Amino acid sequence: MARSRIPGEDRQVSDSPTIFVLFGATGDLAARMVLPAFYTLARKDLLPPQWRLIGNGRGDVAHEDFRTDVRNALAEYGPEVDDADWEDFSQRLLFAGGGFDESGPGSLLDVISEVKDELDDAAEPNFVHYLAIPPKAFESTAKALKQHGLTDRARVVFEKPYGTSPEDFRHLDQVVHEILDEEQVFRIDHFLGKEATQNLHVLRFANQTFAGVWHRDHIAAVQIDVPETLDVANRAGFYDATGALMDMVVTHLIQVAAEVAMEPPLSLGAEDLQQARESVIAAFRPLKPDEVVLGQFEGYREIEGVAEDSDTDTFCAVRLWVDTDRWHGVPFLLRTGKKLGVSEQRVSLVMRPVDGPLTAPEQPNAITLSLAGSGSLEVDFVLKQPGEGVKPAQVRQRLELDEIENADPLPPYVALLYDVLTGDRSLFTGSAGLEHAWRVVDPILREAPALQPYPPGSMGPKAADELAAPFGWLSGDR
Repeated sequence: MARSRIPGEDRQVSDSPTIFVLFGATGDLAARMVLPAFYTLARKDLLPPQWRLIGNGRGDVAHEDFRTDVRNALAEYGPEVDDADWEDFSQRLLFAGGGFDESGPGSLLDVISEVKDELDDAAEPNFVHYLAIPPKAFESTAKALKQHGLTDRARVVFEKPYGTSPEDFRHLDQVVHEILDEEQVFRIDHFLGKEATQNLHVLRFANQTFAGVWHRDHIAAVQIDVPETLDVANRAGFYDATGALMDMVVTHLIQVAAEVAMEPPLSLGAEDLQQARESVIAAFRPLKPDEVVLGQFEGYREIEGVAEDSDTDTFCAVRLWVDTDRWHGVPFLLRTGKKLGVSEQRVSLVMRPVDGPLTAPEQPNAITLSLAGSGSLEVDFVLKQPGEGVKPAQVRQRLELDEIENADPLPPYVALLYDVLTGDRSLFTGSAGLEHAWRVVDPILREAPALQPYPPGSMGPKAADELAAPFGWLSGDR
């Protein structure tokens, strides 16, 4: 039974036996994100009573060797492993090698048949197919799922990016819809799975203090910032074919902007939330080249796996306009990049100064949500500084979301995998939303502004500062 995101409503997972097939099970993404999330679900008893996970890859890996690989991945990236829990967990892990495509299923169908014989249930099992594979393999794997009879009673999870251009997205989406119903398709965007991103709903719709100011009359600008100090050395091949604009802006930041900009949905149910996000992305104005800054950090082309003449952007800043009555004239500044001076994930609503007898503070007040980790909320106030006379003082209050009473935060991949199990698509991107997102960035893909170098450890090209004027970077430590 699927749940809606309505406070207090129970979350339920089907009691039917479930077979998870993890394509790309020996890859970096599976090790860092998917397998630790899966183990966390098992530890929290959030999986169906009867389940098996079948890893799939081209190599011929024995079940025991795969279990060892999973244990090693958990030791490096996951939660602490309990030996007693591991014994039960590991026995449900299997591996099917020989690849999987239209030319042949490798050993996957044989392993699935063995699992069906083991499961103590007369009913046909449900399937969750997780495609932790390069995007270029999405189409062939989806076609193979259909050809080999693995789409019935199935949900299919696609990693990002879902398409690498507007044309590629439309082709992939057409192929997928010839094979699967939209309700079976779950396109991962882990930024939507973050606790703080979800708190945007509750902060805005459950608090009159914030609901009343969520409007252009009170907000001067919106900043969505994901600067990173990391480089791309461990994924240079993927990144050099993608870049910051496609890797972050299309996939993540436009969706987060929609969370901020959407009109109140009829409910917090999955369909209403998705419709609200998709409707406002349809109102996002296509980007203009003179309102986009692309950069590349110095030394990027010297990284192994990067072309010597690469013109891939490692930094992107865009000024986005939302053509709705609520946001008309309010710039949304979306910025992200590698090898920058700080690592943050922040949504900042920059407040307009108050008309009145007091002088506005040098730094504008802001409502800021940190999306990193379990998240935090920061709110600026101007108060009287204690002492003689009336001297305004700017004060920042910070609330760590994991300090809320009875807090039990779920990492994004854990939350999203659980939503797949319950069939809740409210935090997943739909076809219409992605179609609109590609329309927004298409002018830049066709006519990209000149790439600008920037030194590692800086905050990107100087032109990005001009794009953000007069507010600059609203850092969390200001």
